[in-house]
Amino acid sequence: MDLKVDDELREICAEIVEEARSLEGWREIESDDMIQTPHYVGGFDATEDAFCFSARHPGREELWFQFTLEEASDIAASKRRSLPARPADC
Repeated sequence: MDLKVDDELREICAEIVEEARSLEGWREIESDDMIQTPHYVGGFDATEDAFCFSARHPGREELWFQFTLEEASDIAASKRRSLPARPADC
């Protein structure tokens, strides 16, 4: 299943990129709920070396997905239009 990248997720990724942290820098401030917006909750997971999120949109099932620091840059630049996702109950 794919999650379509929307403006809210693109803005999250832009903020991640603007932090200008290295992968090691993100590992040092690991937190699974550092980012909370109306439809997304997540943060950096050092075990996965990725940003792990849940997406909650009205009328749709909750989805879990993740993306790397490099993918965050691509999403912020509108180079990625979707991400692999899975239902939260899996």
